[in-house]
Amino acid sequence: MRKYNKQTAVGIFVFLGIVAMAYMSIKLGNVTLFSDQYYMLKADFTNVAGLKVNAPIQVYGVEVGFVKSISLNQKDGMAHLELMIRKDVKLTDDAIASIKTSGLIGDKYVSISPGGVGDPVEDGDTLFDTQPAIDLEDLISKFAVGSV
Repeated sequence: MRKYNKQTAVGIFVFLGIVAMAYMSIKLGNVTLFSDQYYMLKADFTNVAGLKVNAPIQVYGVEVGFVKSISLNQKDGMAHLELMIRKDVKLTDDAIASIKTSGLIGDKYVSISPGGVGDPVEDGDTLFDTQPAIDLEDLISKFAVGSV
């Protein structure tokens, strides 16, 4: 009887461990399986150097979403981003999306300056006014050889 109780306790412990790992994987991975709290916007940039999938999106310095995917649009010669924005954040089609760096050599993120006079954006719309990432290495090399 005692052996049965140890096996039961170990089984419950392993089960709870697996549930905890699954929960943390979903939360830390920004997986949106069971939630409908985001809408998607698209944006095309000429340069997204250093930006990664799941990078934060900020409006007025407040995190409001994340980058869902980054792909190459060879037809137009642009990098295509899919941005997931919280539904409670209202943007207009004259908003400006730009890629910024947190700190001097920190991670890249997308900063959105909301417009004010445009039409409200809906799920699947595109932000046309974009500003690419500044390539710090390129600026330093230009400065070093004196072409700035």
